[in-house]
Amino acid sequence: MTDTPEKGRFSGYIHAFRKSDNPMISLLRDILWVVTVVGGIALFLFLVSGTWPAVVAVESESMIPNMQVGDLVFVVQKDRFGNLTTWEEGEETGYARFAMHPDIHGEMPYGDVIIYHPNGAEGVHPIIHRVIRWVEGSSHPGYITKGDNNKVADQETIYPGIGRIEPVKEEWIVGKAWFAIPLVGYLPLHIVEFAVIILILMVVHELYLRSRSSGSEPSRKGKRG
Repeated sequence: MTDTPEKGRFSGYIHAFRKSDNPMISLLRDILWVVTVVGGIALFLFLVSGTWPAVVAVESESMIPNMQVGDLVFVVQKDRFGNLTTWEEGEETGYARFAMHPDIHGEMPYGDVIIYHPNGAEGVHPIIHRVIRWVEGSSHPGYITKGDNNKVADQETIYPGIGRIEPVKEEWIVGKAWFAIPLVGYLPLHIVEFAVIILILMVVHELYLRSRSSGSEPSRKGKRG
């Protein structure tokens, strides 16, 4: 079977793109490579965690000392690797995550830490707090949540632009925190600045390689003479 003219032209375009020495095309190749790698990592994380986003960054001090600002937190579905466990349930079984230190009241915390959209609002930053207990509530059933470094539960506070935080419905939960890597979360917190720096470095590197290549050509020609 012979290739069609269209397929042959397409293969030619791909070959030219891969082999081109044009600085802009070289830069575009680098960007596509980065996007492909990042996309592959994102797909892998989604398949493992079963939720998206699969990682979040801690932005406030509400979970200190068990979570720090800049921690990169890996998130999994709320029932993956075990059922979601509240503080009350964990206190009975001894189950606790992110509980190396006492909370602000001097009590050792129990249960899981969840990531949720306050009042279901997906347009605001999700909250990363410990799930305390399940209540039937006056408006609807849901979870009571609280930061280890906060004196009161979330449901006793006001979220700017939303109002009083209501008990967390199941469908508002993004997932539960599984483990965290310190400091790495500063990267997504400053992703725009990081992306600009990477692009600048890529451009500078490409220009450097081009200058070296153009600077060495005359010397090679001179030797032939």
